[in-house]
Amino acid sequence: MFILYLFFTALLALFTVQDVQDAPEPKIQVAESDLLLKNGKIIDGTGNSWYYGDVAVQGDRIIAIGTSLNIPAKKIIDVNKKVIAPGFIDVHTHIEGDEKAAPQAENFVYDGVTSIITGNCGISNTDIGKYYRYLDSLKLSINIGSFIGHNDVRKAVMKMDNRQPTPTELNQMELLVEKAMQDGAMGFSTGLIYTPGTYAGTPEVVALAKAAAKYQGVYTSHIRNETNKIFEAIDEALNIGRKTGMPVQVSHFKIGKPNWNRSNETLAMIKKAREEGLEVTIDQYPYTASSTTIYTLIPSWALAGGQNNISSNFRKPAIRKKIIAEMVGDMKRRQRPDFSYAVVASYKANPAYNGKNISQINQLLKRPKTIPAEIETILDLAEKESAQMVFHSMNEADVEYILQYPFTMVTSDGGLREFGVGVPHPRSYGTNARVLSHYVRDRKIIMLEDAIRRMTSLPAQKFGLTERGLLRKGLIADIVVFDPNTIKDLSTFEKPHAYTKGVEYVLVNGQLTLAEGKHTGARNGGLLYGPGYQE
Repeated sequence: MFILYLFFTALLALFTVQDVQDAPEPKIQVAESDLLLKNGKIIDGTGNSWYYGDVAVQGDRIIAIGTSLNIPAKKIIDVNKKVIAPGFIDVHTHIEGDEKAAPQAENFVYDGVTSIITGNCGISNTDIGKYYRYLDSLKLSINIGSFIGHNDVRKAVMKMDNRQPTPTELNQMELLVEKAMQDGAMGFSTGLIYTPGTYAGTPEVVALAKAAAKYQGVYTSHIRNETNKIFEAIDEALNIGRKTGMPVQVSHFKIGKPNWNRSNETLAMIKKAREEGLEVTIDQYPYTASSTTIYTLIPSWALAGGQNNISSNFRKPAIRKKIIAEMVGDMKRRQRPDFSYAVVASYKANPAYNGKNISQINQLLKRPKTIPAEIETILDLAEKESAQMVFHSMNEADVEYILQYPFTMVTSDGGLREFGVGVPHPRSYGTNARVLSHYVRDRKIIMLEDAIRRMTSLPAQKFGLTERGLLRKGLIADIVVFDPNTIKDLSTFEKPHAYTKGVEYVLVNGQLTLAEGKHTGARNGGLLYGPGYQE
């Protein structure tokens, strides 16, 4: 019986193999795509080498990616060996207040950006749910998420008071942070150089960060000092991460005078913390100038109470004398001969000052060419209202050294720009193009594939954007197509209002937002929610 069983088993196997061999190959049903990008140099965001291939998009998703795709498509674009990459993700921006004026976000789209996170440096809307509903009603051209900012949380509870919170006030701030995380905030941001955040001690920041940590938020910080006390400031940010167990992002990592050429030491602190097990990363804009308010030049104690108190205090001779003395001492520490490095970007009280540095404005006012006289000019400007400034304060060698670190994300620290308004920092127009042209193509500081990783999958991974940042089947079709040989930032400090050239196509959630180098008018951006979001 056993021999008969083996015979029939073998016979069945023979017929089964024959049937398989004779059967026709199964026909794979391929869905029609809305768009097929053909003949591209695919850089998928992982940092791996490029390869030639195609990308098919249907709706808001990538449905296929590979070499020589044979998929029906409503629209086919031959990109002629240009780079196809994930849309760039800028996790450090400031767009609050400009959303309605520039909903098409041309300055970002022309630079290849499809997603941004705002609410950085402790500055945000405190009602994130309401803010997201507002963004949704506007229908911007790019995807937007937000952090909950410490400065505005503190201001909502304590106004501009220069003191530590009571237990009740601290609890109120914690509840605001928790509510924001439930409404979709990506994490908790601080701007410890700005009022009123600068008045907070580390324990307050730790307590509020822990409120965000309950919802798997990231702690991101404009550290307390980026010049003479930068080492202590970095250490504070790292310790906040250790005490809360949160991932840390040190914003716009830089180093100013008198510590030029010591970026190897500051970066060593980040590396050491990572070796110890702290999930810390950094971001950087690729310029030797920063941009922030004129108030950062003035001692923070003199800014307590807000604009009304500022105007009153600046007129009091004793207080004014004390302010000037401290600012003179700060200039000595920074080894600055004058304030020519500080340029007005936007000053509504007198737009004629836009584009001029403090030394030039001081001369227009016919004052002596001295540091105390220039400080008088600064105080006169700040007494009326804040001015947005550009500070030429960094060293190119440090910029390049920081950029070479593999966990440095590329960010702009910029905002939505109305073309032709003010004299803003060029980073709002050309950050990504500057990296891809100047530092990749010309200087060869980093490789193209790695630069794109820093703009795409690295920020997506850090901030939980699991469906973006890579070219992968099934992921959202945020895509940029650019010419690596011609891409270039045209925005300069003297003439900042100029769009990047070389970016040819941009898709946001599957919709062509830039086609043949021109904005289509599409406003298909969505909202980016943090991991604690509760509908």
